[in-house]
Amino acid sequence: MNIVIIGAGISGLLSALELAEQGCQVNIYNQTYAGQASWAGGGILSPMYPWRYPRAVNHLAQHGKALYQTWNEKLQPVTGIDFQIHETGMLILDEADFEVGLNYKAQFQEPMQHCEYLQREQLELINPHLSEQFQHAIYFPEIANVRNPRLLQSLRYYLEQHPKVQFFDQTPIHKFQIQQDKIQCVETETGQKVYADQFVLTTGAWSGLWSEQLGLELPVRPVQGQMALIKAPAHWLPTMCMNRVMYLIPRMDGHIVCGSSMQECGFNAETSDQIQQNILTAAYEMVPELAQFPVVQQWAGLRPSSPEGIPYIGQLPHLHNVWVNLGHFRNGLCMGPASAQLLRQLMLKQPTYVNAATYSPEQLLKPEIMTS
Repeated sequence: MNIVIIGAGISGLLSALELAEQGCQVNIYNQTYAGQASWAGGGILSPMYPWRYPRAVNHLAQHGKALYQTWNEKLQPVTGIDFQIHETGMLILDEADFEVGLNYKAQFQEPMQHCEYLQREQLELINPHLSEQFQHAIYFPEIANVRNPRLLQSLRYYLEQHPKVQFFDQTPIHKFQIQQDKIQCVETETGQKVYADQFVLTTGAWSGLWSEQLGLELPVRPVQGQMALIKAPAHWLPTMCMNRVMYLIPRMDGHIVCGSSMQECGFNAETSDQIQQNILTAAYEMVPELAQFPVVQQWAGLRPSSPEGIPYIGQLPHLHNVWVNLGHFRNGLCMGPASAQLLRQLMLKQPTYVNAATYSPEQLLKPEIMTS
């Protein structure tokens, strides 16, 4: 099977990996905006406050850590890149979420969401840098983070040497040629026609721009998130911390990712002084000693927002050879491995490990198409 994947962020690369490892010929067309969410995110391998998300999100996210561990073991000997699955655990400091978090653990018994209620004496043993204003927290020892830039570098390197994969970096797809309920070919910006058996859209926040050509509404839009990076000594901050949707994510070398904001401002990926100050204020509130370390980088990314944050994974019902894996909103990295696995299972007519109907694009059809 010859497959064209349009988009080379985390969803595109993991989809390509799943399909190529099954013997499919995969051509990846790297749109100019690739990685605006994948490279920019924090890499927490769990939804933030999972009880605030639909079960459909958590069903995919709960597989993220184990699947990344498997892929890292396979890819690292080839790429020489360890994408650093960092077993830090997470402290959630929001008192209003303690009871619901503990109830969630008891109800669903998901290993990644096991948590414990800790008081100040226990907190100081786990994270001695935490501000004294936090006298208790709930602690999730199983939640890890992945260093997402290294993850994408590893995936890219591995796929570049894969005999079943080819990248096209300077040829973004511009147009679909649709006849007889299928894409006959796609065209690049220079008019080059590209043919394949199947086409996969993994175009993130930009996916809604295909709606008119595809004849259905893809309700995916960009939501900006800003981040800051502080450099502390290696292994200085022992755990991730979360308070009022703001987080600290320590990397193994001492870098600490601080984030993040949420703002609807179209495709604007510029940082704002005020938002950056808000992020740093929240970081210093959780861990005051961070103020002594330098801020080494600030950036913004664009999340692919969708209704309720549930991704669309599967075949478009009115086009026989078009598939999508998009709309992951804030959880593209933790849902990414399971989403790509589900797409592969559907495309190759293999048994699926989750209820695929939950993520089906069937719901996207316009009424006039459904009745025609």
